[in-house]
Amino acid sequence: MVSKALTIAGTDPTGGAGIQADLKTFQELGVFGMSVITSVVSQNTLGVRSFVDMHEEFIESQIDAVFEDIRPDAVKTGMLSNPSAIAIVAKKLKEYNVSQYVLDPVMVASSGHELISQEARQSVKEELLPLATLVTPNLPEAEALTGLTIETIEDMKEAGRILVEEYGVKAALIKGGHYKGEADDYLYNGTEFLKFSAKRFDTKHTHGSGCTYAAAITARLAEGDSLNQAVEHGKSFITSAISNPLEIGKGQGPTNHWGHRLTTK
Repeated sequence: MVSKALTIAGTDPTGGAGIQADLKTFQELGVFGMSVITSVVSQNTLGVRSFVDMHEEFIESQIDAVFEDIRPDAVKTGMLSNPSAIAIVAKKLKEYNVSQYVLDPVMVASSGHELISQEARQSVKEELLPLATLVTPNLPEAEALTGLTIETIEDMKEAGRILVEEYGVKAALIKGGHYKGEADDYLYNGTEFLKFSAKRFDTKHTHGSGCTYAAAITARLAEGDSLNQAVEHGKSFITSAISNPLEIGKGQGPTNHWGHRLTTK
């Protein structure tokens, strides 16, 4: 039987991030992708222009439409810009007893545009983190969630500890894309830290990399991988997507969602 994954997130009309990036990733990894739109975003590789949030009743209706027909094996959330949307998603995750849930805490676009209110940040911590199988913050997001200033590897690990031991998420993947040196990520599962390493590539074309990484992990969880296996596969997928740039767009271009095909040749 085909594995199925659901993304609950905002859009990107240029296709590099958000819902569009998630669905491309699901497809590339052989998983049937479904989507619930939380915000319609006007953006491109140069930045975010504006966005319109979907009403919470419409978000709820979309989620119900999916689960009442084609139940996903794993769920990912991305852009949830306000407390009302977060409350609805949390309610539905509990109602449908979702066991594989990846929380990508989208807070700031690659261009630097704020995508979430301060009130929503608190709602993420209180309502979504306790439900998540995995949270995947980059360093600015980890700082926003924990209140830490992250400058060292130990700071990254401490952020992971706080997210798991104080906020209740089952596991935290602190991504090192904004850190110096190699692109090392640290997964904390409440017992141990695991490091996932990759060479850092000198490219500006990383638009949508966080969405794509989390979507790849979600796809592998839907396929039945363990969390460690899913993160390992996700790391490999995003590394291939970044290391085989498409070099399109006038700004920070998108990652290459079929880069893994080139890497494995």
